[in-house]
Amino acid sequence: MRVRERRSSTLALALAATLGAAVSAQTPAPMPRLTMDDAVRLALERNQTLRAQRLTIDESKADEITAGLKPNPSLSLGVDGLAVFSPSQIDFGFLSDSAQYSAGLDYLFERGGKREKRIAAAQNNTAVTSRNVVEAERQLRFQTQQAFVNVQLAKSNLDLAQQNLASFSNTVETSRARVTAGDLAEGDFLMVSLQKLQFEQDVSAAELSLVQSKASLRQFVGYDSVSEDFDIVGDMAHMKIAVTLDALKQAALASRPDLQAAQTGVTLAQAQADLEISNRAQDVDGNVTYSRNAFGPISAIGAGVSFGLPIHNRNQGNIAHTKIAVEQAKETEAATRATVLTDVSSAFAQYQTNERVLTLFESGYLDQAKQSLDIATYVFQRGAGSLLSLLDAERTYRATQVSYRQAVAAYLTSVFQLNFVAGRQVVQ
Repeated sequence: MRVRERRSSTLALALAATLGAAVSAQTPAPMPRLTMDDAVRLALERNQTLRAQRLTIDESKADEITAGLKPNPSLSLGVDGLAVFSPSQIDFGFLSDSAQYSAGLDYLFERGGKREKRIAAAQNNTAVTSRNVVEAERQLRFQTQQAFVNVQLAKSNLDLAQQNLASFSNTVETSRARVTAGDLAEGDFLMVSLQKLQFEQDVSAAELSLVQSKASLRQFVGYDSVSEDFDIVGDMAHMKIAVTLDALKQAALASRPDLQAAQTGVTLAQAQADLEISNRAQDVDGNVTYSRNAFGPISAIGAGVSFGLPIHNRNQGNIAHTKIAVEQAKETEAATRATVLTDVSSAFAQYQTNERVLTLFESGYLDQAKQSLDIATYVFQRGAGSLLSLLDAERTYRATQVSYRQAVAAYLTSVFQLNFVAGRQVVQ
């Protein structure tokens, strides 16, 4: 018995290990570090909202199968001559000698090319659904890039806040030494010491912003795709690009999935209109019957057809409705085209503005702010400068650095937005 128990335990452990390995193979390990390309790839692969929307394509393809199905034949079986008011007469002898039996087969013949036009409408609907999914991918790609830049900005701001706090802490310690030496008034030292609180608050705010921005990015790439304490790879940088407004417009008109969906929507509306016109044709119901009398050798075969007479209902309402829908789809296409061109013009203007602002910062203002702070700190530490000048230089430097980092983030976002409005990668 003990040998059997050991074998059972060994088998159970082996099975558990095999199942664990299979689960591990199906669930990739969370990534501890992310590049921009990693983030976009994970978002397109594992974002649950996008994966749910992709299933609508399969649903639409299933509708294509339904649209192509032919009507089922109908089989009818019957018995006549039953004496329902004299049930005692219904026995085996009655059923074998007196009852009349019949069998019939019916089939509906569709006219007007209904099946072919149903299939065409379903296929066009699948095409529209596919374009909408591509549009969702376009939206998600840009949102992920925005979220990644926000994490970069938060990390950069935290690094700046920590540097500022460390630098000002040195100033506080220098001021404390000057108070001890009698070279600085106690009131001035208290002002310097209280100013340190602002730098500590900046660090706390930057830490919170980093946590929140990373949480937002994690939601886009899939919560289980990255580890709890994941980090990103890559710093914000001023990338020089070459692109023209005309090239962006041409790319957008050729590639934007929302415009393609609107164009396919016109085709779909026309297919549905053609289907409603074909539904005006009356279908023919053909039937074949066979009957036999149990009390004699009389058997008969019959055939017949039935169809509706289109006197009143000729599907006028549905035909009129779909014709209006065609015009509506055309207007939607025109509006979408105008929106695409407007998006491109607006995004290009935003890019140019952000590029000019960033160039202004890098033309000398950053260096001037740093030099001003260095001079004010040097002079104050040696007792030759005023406290107000030092504090003003600190505020100016901090504000300039924060604004510069925000300008870099806005510029990078506007670069990614060019690809977003174009519908494809025009800027690498």
